[in-house]
Amino acid sequence: MAIIETEAALHEAHRDNHTHRDVNGGWLRPAVFGAMDGLVSNLALMTGVAGGDVTHRTVVITGLAGLAAGAFSMAAGEYTSVASQRELVEAELDVERRELRRHPLDEERELAQLYEARGVDSDLAGEVARQLSRDPEQALEIHAREELGIDPGDLPSPSVAAVSSFGAFALGALLPVLPYLLGATTLWPAVLLALLGLFACGAIVARVTARSWWFSGLRQLALGGAAAGVTYALGSLFGTAVG
Repeated sequence: MAIIETEAALHEAHRDNHTHRDVNGGWLRPAVFGAMDGLVSNLALMTGVAGGDVTHRTVVITGLAGLAAGAFSMAAGEYTSVASQRELVEAELDVERRELRRHPLDEERELAQLYEARGVDSDLAGEVARQLSRDPEQALEIHAREELGIDPGDLPSPSVAAVSSFGAFALGALLPVLPYLLGATTLWPAVLLALLGLFACGAIVARVTARSWWFSGLRQLALGGAAAGVTYALGSLFGTAVG
């Protein structure tokens, strides 16, 4: 009885600890990229303009324009990119579906050879391939996974990618503008809030990666700070030259 209970406990522990996070979803990459890009690009844009010794009203208008332009650009780019990728995958699935319909035995042998190449005995590989090929849709899914490395039922959504990218970029780009909208008249509150936002975004990203939160946060802080510093220097240089 003790052995059975121990095995049951081990099975339950394995089940609880063997779940995986969604790594194929269409929302995570555009959301993370959008937030980071919104923060860094709008902060850099605003610091570059502020370096040219302009009024704080000009900086605010620049920030709001950068937010709107960047969010729409990111959404359109993500939609087009994911839609094109999905269309390519669907075209390849149509090719595989046509081959399964026209040459079912050849496709069955091809699947058996894949299993044999992975160490399955020839007879067993042939029997597995035969049984799996009974259902055309199941056969298509298996061939797609084995040959193309994709899951036909889990293709990324262009709409989800576009909306995620738009919202994340707008949220990230809003942070550098927010202090100005709340009454600030100098650049430094915007820079401080944006850098804190970069660190927070990096720390949040670390929750879905293998990196520590402080490393990921400091990395984003350093990259964003460097971009802001360089553009501020360039803005000052251009402002002096134009002036």
